[in-house]
This record gives sequence, C-alpha cells and structure tokens, in this order.
Amino acid sequence: MARQIFNLLAATPTTAPHGSPVPHPIMHLLENIWHQLNLNSLIHNNGWLAWISLITAIFFGLLLGQIASVILRRLAVRLEGGHWHVEALLLDGLANPGKVAIFAVLLGVGFHQLTLSQALTSVSYRIVYLLVDVAAFWYFFNIVSIVEHSLKRLLARHQSNFTEQFVPLVRKTLRLFIFIIGSLYILENVFSQNIGAWLAGMGIAGLAISLAAQDSLKNLFGTLTIFLDQPFLVGNWINYQNYNGMVEAIGLRSTRLRLFDGSAVSIPNSDIVNHAVQNFADRPFIRRTLNISLPYDTPPAKIRQAIQIVQDLCQRPDFKPHLHSPPPPDGRIPRVFFNELGATSLNIVVYYYFYPGTDWWAYLDFNQRFNLALFEAFEKAAIEFAFPTQTLYLAGDPKRQLFLEVPPNSHDHPPPTAP
Repeated sequence: MARQIFNLLAATPTTAPHGSPVPHPIMHLLENIWHQLNLNSLIHNNGWLAWISLITAIFFGLLLGQIASVILRRLAVRLEGGHWHVEALLLDGLANPGKVAIFAVLLGVGFHQLTLSQALTSVSYRIVYLLVDVAAFWYFFNIVSIVEHSLKRLLARHQSNFTEQFVPLVRKTLRLFIFIIGSLYILENVFSQNIGAWLAGMGIAGLAISLAAQDSLKNLFGTLTIFLDQPFLVGNWINYQNYNGMVEAIGLRSTRLRLFDGSAVSIPNSDIVNHAVQNFADRPFIRRTLNISLPYDTPPAKIRQAIQIVQDLCQRPDFKPHLHSPPPPDGRIPRVFFNELGATSLNIVVYYYFYPGTDWWAYLDFNQRFNLALFEAFEKAAIEFAFPTQTLYLAGDPKRQLFLEVPPNSHDHPPPTAP
C-alpha cells in the first residue's frame, strides 16, 4: 500500500498542460504549513538565549518530573506498608500524570521565552493544554483503582469469587467511560471540534450498530444478569445443556467451561440466562439411593438382620460424621426399609445423605468404603445378595416336593406317586 501511494505521488505531473510548472502536492502542503507558521520569522526573531531557555525548560521539566515521580512512588510504598491503602493509591496514581503535568508547565514557560507568531502561539498553547488535560484524565484513569479496592473490601466479606468477577467489570467500565469523556473534552477544548455534531452522528451510528449487534447486547445483559443473580461463580462445577465442567471465566459475551475431557466450550451468556443451570458447587449434601437385593428364599429373620446390619453401619464412628448434617441438624438421617417384593428378589432400600456435598471425590470414596463394609458384614452373617435368576421346581426335588391332586371323578387315572 505504501509503495502504491509513493508511486501515485511520484507520478503526479509537475508541469501544467501548457508548460507552466505545477508544485508537487506534498511540497505544496509543506509550503502552506511553512507560510502559516511563519517559521522564518521564528528563526530570525529569537536569539540564542531564547532557544537555550526553551531547551533548559524542557530539560528541567523532564528531570523534575522524574524526581517527583520517584518521590511519589516511594511515599506510596511507605503508606502501603502502614496499611494506608487509599492514600497509597492516590500517590501512586499521581506519579506518571504528575510527571507529564510538570513537563507541560515548564514547557509552557519555555515557549513563553520565544517570540512567536500568532499561529505558533496557538500551536504552543494547544500543546501545553493537551499535555495538562492528558495528565488530568490520566490521573482520573489511575484512581479508579481506589474504587476497585473499596469494592473488593466490601464484597470480599460476602463472596470472594463474585468479587473476582464483578470488580474487574466495574474497573473496565469506569476506565472506558473516563477515556471517552477525556477524548471528547480534548477534542472540543484543545482542537476546537464541534462535539455536538459528533455526538449526533454517533447517535445515528449507534442506532445502526445496536440494530446490527443485538446478539452482543443480549450477551451483555446476560452477563449483568449472571453477576447480579449469581447462578454460578468462577470455579464452580455446573451442568448446562449436557455440558458438564468447571467454570473458568465469565466474560462480557460468553462463559467458558472446562469440560472433564479437557476441552473448553464457550457458551453465550444470553443462552445461559434463558435455560436451567445445575450448580453442583452449592449443594450442602449428596443423596444416595442404595438398593440391596436378597434372594426369595431368605428367611424373615435374615431380612431383619440385614436391615439391622445396614443401620449399624450408618452409626459406625467412621461413617456417622458424613451421614448427619452439621449443626443445626436438618433432619436428614439415614433411612433403611424393606420396601419391595420384586420379580426376582426381595429389595431393601437405603437412603442416606453425604456431607459435605461439595466434595465429589470424597463422596465416591465414602461409597466405596461403605459398600466394602456391607459386603463383609453380609458375608459374615451368611446373607447372600440376589441376582436375576429363574428357578425351575422339579417334582422329584426332596426339598420342594410337589403334590398333585386329581379331581374326584377321575377314577381311571390314579394320582402319580413320587419315585
């Protein structure tokens, strides 16, 4: 692109069709700037003393600015060590803007030593005003960290994860607002631009952009809804539309999940707020339903013994703390019932609640230990577990003899006898 522009400028004719010379566009522009600024008079109307004064002012502006910046930063470190956090942020945020402000003031003093034309006087004033305005808005930009610090202290008492999500959003929004206001102020007061016409044009453009960016606006409002309603936080384990994983980040447009297979998925926030989200990190307990099947030939005494074995296991010192809620109790205690005569087995159902419900791996380990203890107890009590079977009873089985009766009017066929 640069080569094409260079070739285009180079190809511009320097003579008119009738032979009269025509200045090159760039040279013509430079000549206009030279005549407007009247640089010839600048050079001839100012002696060496004026130029030395300007250079000295620039030098001391840079030097004093750097010294002031170092002093402010060291004072900020001392105040931070004394737990004066807000005062430390005020001084630390002033370090760089103060350097620019001091340089601007001394630069203005240096310009004042020169005899300048009206155009150059206007340019020098604009440069000084620009540096001062930049320093002021830079300082406002930096002290947003005070708002960030205050919000962190306020919200950390309630939900630290929420602080990590909400505070950066507030910080970025305030700094973007200060940047826009500062830019508009500089355009109007330093460069004499008509901001009203700009804002009117931006309003029309904003309407067109908003119509074209409806999905982005929906996601933005979805983000605000997530921050305010807090259906989940960063670090939570959630399940959304068969996406099961950990929340890694909540952005302005989407939420990123790290699935358990290692892959990452980004879900638009506008979709999340319109569907159900299952949050596993908030559950105080995990309920387990355990079905124990016994064979149909198990005598009632063994069934009662099996129920008692399970109840005793739930009261064991190594199991009981995880099966009863911490104070105050919520009434969720282990329950054991002989609840069903199944098609192939006698069923005992066990309900228990594991505390705390936020530790999934501890829950799996507890189930494993409980299952092994149940097997060992049943084996010791000679209680068998049932499995799907079908039993065929034979007439000659000595344990289960079958007796067939013949109707009274059937005298021709005597009843069979057992072999």
